[in-house]
Amino acid sequence: MTASVVAVIPARGGSKGVERKNLRRVGGVPLVARAILAAQGCSEIDRVVVSTDDAEIAGVAREWGADVVDRPADLAGDTASSESALLHALEELERRGVDVGIVAFLQATSPFIDPTALAEAVCTVRTRRRDTVFSAVETYGFLWSRGRGGSADGVNHDVGVRPRRQDREPHYLETGAFYVMRAKAFRAVGHRFYGSIGIALVPERTAIEIDTLAELEVAQALAPLLDASAQIDVDAVVTDFDGVHTDDLAHVSQNGEESVRVSRSDGMGVALLRRAGVPQLILSTETNPVVSARASKLRVDVRQGIDDKAAALRAWADAVGVPLARIAYLGNDVNDLACLELVGWPVAVRDAHPLVLAAARTVLGSAGGEGAVRELAELVLRGRAASGSPALPQKQETP
Repeated sequence: MTASVVAVIPARGGSKGVERKNLRRVGGVPLVARAILAAQGCSEIDRVVVSTDDAEIAGVAREWGADVVDRPADLAGDTASSESALLHALEELERRGVDVGIVAFLQATSPFIDPTALAEAVCTVRTRRRDTVFSAVETYGFLWSRGRGGSADGVNHDVGVRPRRQDREPHYLETGAFYVMRAKAFRAVGHRFYGSIGIALVPERTAIEIDTLAELEVAQALAPLLDASAQIDVDAVVTDFDGVHTDDLAHVSQNGEESVRVSRSDGMGVALLRRAGVPQLILSTETNPVVSARASKLRVDVRQGIDDKAAALRAWADAVGVPLARIAYLGNDVNDLACLELVGWPVAVRDAHPLVLAAARTVLGSAGGEGAVRELAELVLRGRAASGSPALPQKQETP
């Protein structure tokens, strides 16, 4: 049997710089899940494992499709090295009967790991061109250190010579995103750098590593740009009602009866999802006959008058047998934030509250009540077609 290529993601529960850092979201996805997705997107990796001491992180890891190795507390403190976590994970995998030939060490604190560069690194180690490979970016920066008394000294240059960029050789800055090595040799030497060391160049825009709140905010700002091409790949769709199926306005008669404006295009989107077998739910805080009437017409499951929307979402997901990580939730206002934090694909309408826009993995081009549900439906169906799920149905229904 061929030895496996295993990605190991150490993700402890404690963090001093950013509290609960590995569960913080960038682009609507927990950091540990982003590392899992990067490993899963790498064609050369056979298995993804998260090493953690934290039950919540373990739950998220399993939700996103990774195996879990429970790390002992003495290997999860501030002074414990990454190498110690990797060695423990390899020992545990050996006990489980997993033959690890190559280990790829991924760090969840690097939210934009490049699967293509990771695959090339694995191939480099597999073909024995290098013993270990790490991710890096080119830099032509002039580095300085502070000497005694605070005086500055040149590190990588002669302070009396200022050559042009094109006349200089680059240096390479380690990004911390990934390290790839042969497992047997790593276990023998106990360190990620040994033998012949190679560099995997990655795009500079992806080379952010999160250790502070400021870096987290930068990553969150970059995510919409770097994740823009991602296909929505989910198994169920849940939507809010007001401000999503409607434009968030209501007409109130003198008798107190409300009416709202909806889009027939949205109705067609719901019908297309239903015909594709995608479970759907409308989840509304208010109890209103108009919600019941619209859900009945669309033939969609509905829960309304819900104070705790997150709990209702969890219960529905359990009932239909779809993991939260495989659900898209479309919202527009702050009462949707708890649900957006739960699911794998949080989505916002174009005119959503700023906090909802910040929490979203995808922001639609359509506003609430103006085709947002239809837009999401088409994105979901396109993603299913790309992943080999049933394609967009040909026969259409009248919503």
